[in-house]
Amino acid sequence: MIKVYHAPATRSARVLWVLEELGVPYETVKLTYPPRVHHPEYEKVNPIKTIPTMTDGEVQLTESLAICEYLVRAYGPKGLIPDPADPLYPQYLQFFHYGEATLAPPLGNMVRYAFREPPERRLPQAVDDARETFAERLEPVRRALTEQPFLAGERLTLADISVGYAMFLAERLQLSESFGPELRSYLDRLKALPARQRAYEAA
Repeated sequence: MIKVYHAPATRSARVLWVLEELGVPYETVKLTYPPRVHHPEYEKVNPIKTIPTMTDGEVQLTESLAICEYLVRAYGPKGLIPDPADPLYPQYLQFFHYGEATLAPPLGNMVRYAFREPPERRLPQAVDDARETFAERLEPVRRALTEQPFLAGERLTLADISVGYAMFLAERLQLSESFGPELRSYLDRLKALPARQRAYEAA
């Protein structure tokens, strides 16, 4: 059976969301974040002690988007990944990576320099810069949603699960004032999805 090591409000939520969309049985091992502090034994599972880790028989993956793509390709249905012949496939591919490569880094800097570092090492200027950078990087997402409900057309894809996680994290960091009506409506659509609700309840 698929096993997912996860912690609340982390990238493992993406993996649980995909599993719930697919209806694939899985088990979870819930860890306290950060596991490198609270679960030193986790190093035996994942030597860099990041979340998530997924095992499926002999397969072990630790990158959340790689796990999501593996699960869809291994278990289907394939609708979460558009066919390469679909005219919107390039847009899907762009946003599938955009959530982690472009939206997530400034949020990670905010978390680090506003909360995780000891008080003497916190950097308000770095936090402000990250907040501004994140707001700027939302613009392509906003434009993509002006005429369609999801990032790659009329249906949910992994692009939405990728970008959606970053936006949920931004909301937790009280950045939703930068969303505007289009992105707030988009986030509400994602929150209303039953599989997303089940995943976040589990996470």
